[in-house]
Amino acid sequence: MEKSDDDLARAISLSLLHTDPSIHHSNETEEALFQEQIMQAIQASRSTAQPPAQPSSTNPFLSERAQMEKERRERQKRLRKAKGIPDSEDERTQADSDDEDVKEPSAKRQRLSSSMPNGVQANARSSAASSSGSKHESSQNPYFWDGEWRPTATQGVEPRKDKRPTFRLSEILGNKTEIAFAILSTFALDIQWIYDLFDRSVPVIMVSQPGENGRASVKNVLPNWIKTTPFLQGGYGCMHMKFMMIFYKTGRLRVVVSTANLVPYDWRDIENAAWLQDIPPLSKPVTFDKEDKESFQYIMKTVLDNVNVKPALSIMVQQEHRDLPIQTLEDICTRWDWSKVRVHLIPSIAGKHQGWPDVILTGHTRLMKAVRNMGFQTGKGTQGKKLELEYQASSIGQYTTSWINEFYYSARGESAQDWLVKRKSERDNQPYPINLKILYPTKDTVHGSQHGERGGGTIFCKRNYWEGKKFPRKLFYDAKSKAGNTLMHTKMAIGVVSQNRPTKREVINVDSDSETEDDSDDESQVDSAQDTNAWAYLGSHNFTGSAWGYVSGSAFNPVLNIRNYELGVVFPLKNPAEANKMACFERPPRQYSPKDSPWVQEESVYFAQSNHN
Repeated sequence: MEKSDDDLARAISLSLLHTDPSIHHSNETEEALFQEQIMQAIQASRSTAQPPAQPSSTNPFLSERAQMEKERRERQKRLRKAKGIPDSEDERTQADSDDEDVKEPSAKRQRLSSSMPNGVQANARSSAASSSGSKHESSQNPYFWDGEWRPTATQGVEPRKDKRPTFRLSEILGNKTEIAFAILSTFALDIQWIYDLFDRSVPVIMVSQPGENGRASVKNVLPNWIKTTPFLQGGYGCMHMKFMMIFYKTGRLRVVVSTANLVPYDWRDIENAAWLQDIPPLSKPVTFDKEDKESFQYIMKTVLDNVNVKPALSIMVQQEHRDLPIQTLEDICTRWDWSKVRVHLIPSIAGKHQGWPDVILTGHTRLMKAVRNMGFQTGKGTQGKKLELEYQASSIGQYTTSWINEFYYSARGESAQDWLVKRKSERDNQPYPINLKILYPTKDTVHGSQHGERGGGTIFCKRNYWEGKKFPRKLFYDAKSKAGNTLMHTKMAIGVVSQNRPTKREVINVDSDSETEDDSDDESQVDSAQDTNAWAYLGSHNFTGSAWGYVSGSAFNPVLNIRNYELGVVFPLKNPAEANKMACFERPPRQYSPKDSPWVQEESVYFAQSNHN
């Protein structure tokens, strides 16, 4: 990956860490703020652990708590002011009030969830409880035994324009008194905020971004909380995964893969998305199968191994939590019933992967294998099918024709073995694929969104990328949320596979700014084609080589180099109509006109003033 990509990754990390996308800090300031958040959380924990005092106007405990609450509100107000987002009359925003909402999601939301496709069926709770033999859980919590993805609730566009149901973090966590243990992963982290959403007695392992040196680490950061970070070679790249594994006292396990960081901004002010599924416990453990390397649970275990959860779990068990639902990571594969999981887990593991057995388990080659497993391989030659691919992302990379074709080849379900047979000079000079659309907001879309420029702090494209001689500007389409007037931090791809049909546009000429005739937006052609299928990707991967990897080597001995840790899911769709329904963005997207410019944060007057101040 180019050095400029590394600078971008650091900018995002520094920006998001403070839940204020406009302020960049040094590494020392990052650590200082993190330590300050930890001390505040410890103080709050110690205060709440004291025996309750009788109400009194002179009670020093109540006075201290009132002062802490006042200071917390002031911090929130300063953060929102720094972002330029006006305060509402009621300062208790969705994110601020999650610690109260977590106790009992409304019955209305439960009914809405139950009525949706792939939602909770009327008998799901009773059947799952009987199969697991576990004790009764709160009837107010909706369960998702068949899995479901939803966009997150975003302040200012609720209810959504498309009427789609949403997830709040409080609903995802459920009743915090019923949580026994949790493993969380995030790129940006406001530890004090997320700490307040859990009962103080619950043990939590937090996976997050390592320091600038990229060293793996494990340390106690709060009572019952351990923070662990994976290794990043030379400190380059990102631990960009966003996932949760929530173990409940009844034995149920909830697995969540999302696009949102564990900061209030991502769960309140900008649209994200999450997929989750509830997994019932088995009546008795099964044998761990080391050869089952493509199952969801085995890949999940591998992810936890690679992001340094194993030593954190060992320390937690040895210290004072010998009754954890899992004692080793292998328990994840042997103690729960994964038979209803239909999505394919797609991780990117930072590092060098060599040889086919390892290469197909990570990055875009893992996506290739998942597409094949779903039966959506396009095939080659005149009898091959066509893949129409739309990829919506919040960060744009520095592209080459070689890498984009490499990724697109995997998205078709075609093996990189065929790609590597070609000479490098041939791969470097291929035209861009004509059926790929990259969705990223224009400058006008950002300006017209509910928060304007100040809402674009976690959306990145560099001007020198865009102006590059061979940059694929013709592939860009405006990204607009179906929720309404909000921006998206979601990363989502929609692939529609249909019979190959000749089109009027044969190639993308990257050296020309002239208009080209394009009939690929005519969805009637896709809908009328026989044997049409579709799939969707949702997760943390932006559309970059750092996220998905670069393939090299030979057809017999491939090498895949990946810079980031990423995680997403791929799942089949019935047809293009379901693709329209499932997409978080408006379809068909509008292609950039010659007058359109992408949103470039470094050119923003608002962010220039914020950084100067």
